[in-house]
Amino acid sequence: MSAAPVGTREIGRHAVRAELARVAFNRFCLTGFNQVTFADLAEAAGVSRSTFLRYFGTKEDVVLFVFDPVGDVIADALDADRVDEDDWSRLRNALESAATFLVRDVQHLVTILDLVDQTPALCARLREKQTEWRPKIVARLRETASPADGSPVIANVRAAAALECLWIVLGQWSASGGQEDLGNLLDAAFAAFSPPARQQTAAPL
Repeated sequence: MSAAPVGTREIGRHAVRAELARVAFNRFCLTGFNQVTFADLAEAAGVSRSTFLRYFGTKEDVVLFVFDPVGDVIADALDADRVDEDDWSRLRNALESAATFLVRDVQHLVTILDLVDQTPALCARLREKQTEWRPKIVARLRETASPADGSPVIANVRAAAALECLWIVLGQWSASGGQEDLGNLLDAAFAAFSPPARQQTAAPL
């Protein structure tokens, strides 16, 4: 499925949002998330408060700007992935695409995740974003579902479980200061869905 063309106006809007988010994040790190107001952010960015609010409706969305495309990244990776693979394999690979997209600046992402972890409002908003991503991911899974997996419940559960894996993996990765390998962490997370191998015992003589 080819992506819809992006207009120059949308590109310009994205660039402005990215710059506002960069300036704002520096202010949050210096002053603290709860202490900073939209007036403070507007002053730091050199724009009016009303202009800032045209691009971001909440302080939480300013911090979490980097996560906005993640749902599309996962869905697009599922689209491009091999449809003959099982859903768990496709989701595992799609999450690696999302992780690669996010980890373009290790220290910046670690700092964002640390701030999220310390701020209940940010944690709650990131959870909301995960819920917003899920319908598109479910739709991609259902496009190639076998008759046995045709129930929307199955696709929803798999998508929700995969997104929870991403949340846990990013938390572990952030706690390591970005040192642990994200691919290995994703493998460990998805391995949790496989039943442990039973140890064979010798038959009695």
